[in-house]
Amino acid sequence: MRKFIISILFILSSICLIFSQVSLPKVFSDNMVLQQGKPVNVWGKASANETIIITFGKQTVKTTADFNGNWFVKLKPMKASTVPKQLIIQGLNTITFDNILVGEVWICSGQSNMDYPLDVRMTNYTVTDANYAILKQELNAPKNPLIRFLYVEKKFGTEIATKGWLESSDTTLKYIAASGYFFAKELAEKLKIPIGIISNGWRGTQIENWTPVWAYEQSPVYNEVAKDPNFIIDTEHPGDRFESMMKPIIPFSVKGFLWYQGESNCMAHDSLKYTYKFKMFTDAYRKLWDDNKMAFYYVQLAPFYYSKLKNNPFNQDEYLLPYTWEAQLKCLKIPYTGMVVTTDIGDLNDIHPGNKWDVGKRLSYWALAKDYGKKITYSGPIYDKLKIKKEKIELSFKYTEDELISIDNKELTYFTIAGADRKFHSAKAYINKNKVIVSSDKVKNPVAVRFAWIESAQPNLFNSDKLPASPFRTDNW
Repeated sequence: MRKFIISILFILSSICLIFSQVSLPKVFSDNMVLQQGKPVNVWGKASANETIIITFGKQTVKTTADFNGNWFVKLKPMKASTVPKQLIIQGLNTITFDNILVGEVWICSGQSNMDYPLDVRMTNYTVTDANYAILKQELNAPKNPLIRFLYVEKKFGTEIATKGWLESSDTTLKYIAASGYFFAKELAEKLKIPIGIISNGWRGTQIENWTPVWAYEQSPVYNEVAKDPNFIIDTEHPGDRFESMMKPIIPFSVKGFLWYQGESNCMAHDSLKYTYKFKMFTDAYRKLWDDNKMAFYYVQLAPFYYSKLKNNPFNQDEYLLPYTWEAQLKCLKIPYTGMVVTTDIGDLNDIHPGNKWDVGKRLSYWALAKDYGKKITYSGPIYDKLKIKKEKIELSFKYTEDELISIDNKELTYFTIAGADRKFHSAKAYINKNKVIVSSDKVKNPVAVRFAWIESAQPNLFNSDKLPASPFRTDNW
């Protein structure tokens, strides 16, 4: 009987020990970067009513787990620091995270072009020898110790699959989003502070996958169809990647998002709705992070022969991509967003162009200018308005503080013009006093212009900082 009682007591004590273990989500680990200038959210699990003490540097915060064992605290905003510190969480057990820095944290997400890793040849993505040589050189170069990465593996679950935060010298660097790496490198060099990158792209995913279900349920456009628990939006059930890749890291304090996605939505003929879906996406994340000014910098798709895809189930033509470009351009109307144009660094025969260093740099220009106060050019020319001058149309552009140029010093390319008959003809275009003048002998009374309005467009209109103009049309036909 005595042995039986001892056994029961041992089992009960073991159960209590299991349930009393303080734990944190996997987004917390050694080597992480905590966001400067904002309250730092720290949360986890423990026994019900357990007292939890969190210490970081000179800050100590005490809280009590609720009835379900959940606890949550906010550390006060901190300045960037390159001095490693410990984050200590004490309950009935103690967890210590070492080598923690304070700086800027950005999430890199999207589909394959954001999933595209620094060591691309360990995947089935194609890459030219010249592009791979640049990526390989970066892999073999000395690494900046101020840059840290968290790579999220592509797995479903209620917790992210990851090996935790790693220093840039770690061999796991080869898995990190190449665009995110070059973004981080540029920021670290310019700001001289720690940069943390959370890399969690997933190949072939539509924006619906990354948007929580409740965003569609609350949408006046989609709420009726969302009443079906297995509802589908344009071939996709929303929220699948959100639940496994994003939800477990919310609300880890971050500065903003880098987003490279849209190919799958383009192929599904989704351009008319993509702008609205992108706003739903950004609104949802800003709500979840309780940050209405959270930055979202995204990449406009590169030119590619979508119309030549084999086994083309959606019957794309060569004008499908421009409508997606237009939808992405309209996303700039959403506050605190920025767009990178890639018409000059694409590969018409590869939907995954290998030049990710310019993508990362151009994303960094938006952040450096908008978030860190650097006086740099961050966007190529964006169409603003037109003025009809007899047989010619004069186009004005935003982001032309520096002058407009033809990057190859040749006549401007990929301009077309139309009259009231809505028939577009190839046009002659030239730069005059930082405006573009467009005309055609075949159109005596022009009313509309289109620029780069074809999937293969690789035009030569840039600003003097060598950033390309975005495709556009002045009509809505």
